[in-house]
Amino acid sequence: PVLAGMNGSAIENFSCVIYNISLMNCTWQAGRDAPGDTQYFLYWQKSRYDDAMECELYIKDENGRNMGCRFQNVKIKNEIAYFLVNGSSKDSLIQFYKKSIQLYKIEKLLPPSNITVNCDETKNDCIIQWQRPQIDHSNKDECFKYEINIKYK
Repeated sequence: PVLAGMNGSAIENFSCVIYNISLMNCTWQAGRDAPGDTQYFLYWQKSRYDDAMECELYIKDENGRNMGCRFQNVKIKNEIAYFLVNGSSKDSLIQFYKKSIQLYKIEKLLPPSNITVNCDETKNDCIIQWQRPQIDHSNKDECFKYEINIKYK
C-alpha cells in the first residue's frame, strides 16, 4: 500500500521485549518530522487469524504523547505477531508503521533456578545442576544453551 501522510511522521525505533514469561513492553520514538500534536496508537494481532487489538495501557511521554505500550498475559506462539502504529494530528496526515515479529525471538529469559553445586575434593570434581528458565512457548530442553563461568580462588 502507498504510505499516505507526511514523510518523516511515522514512528521510529520500534522495539518490543517480553519478560517474566507473559509481560511485553513495546516502545518507539515520534517521527522526526511529526507535528508536535501527533498522537500515536498501537494495534497488534497475535497471529494472522486473530482480531487486531489496540493497546490498553499506553506509556506516555512528558507531553502526554503515546510512546509505548505494556501488555499483560501475552501468550507466545511460534506464529508471527503483527504490529501497526498509526497516528493522528490536526496539522497533517501521519504515516503508519507496521512490523511483524516472531515473539519467541524477543523474549528475555529468566535465569536458571534451583542451582546446586556439589564438589568432591577427593575426586577433584564438581557436579552443577539447575532447572531451565520457565518459558511459555516450549517444553524442549534442547532449545537452551548454557555457559558456566568458573572462577578459582
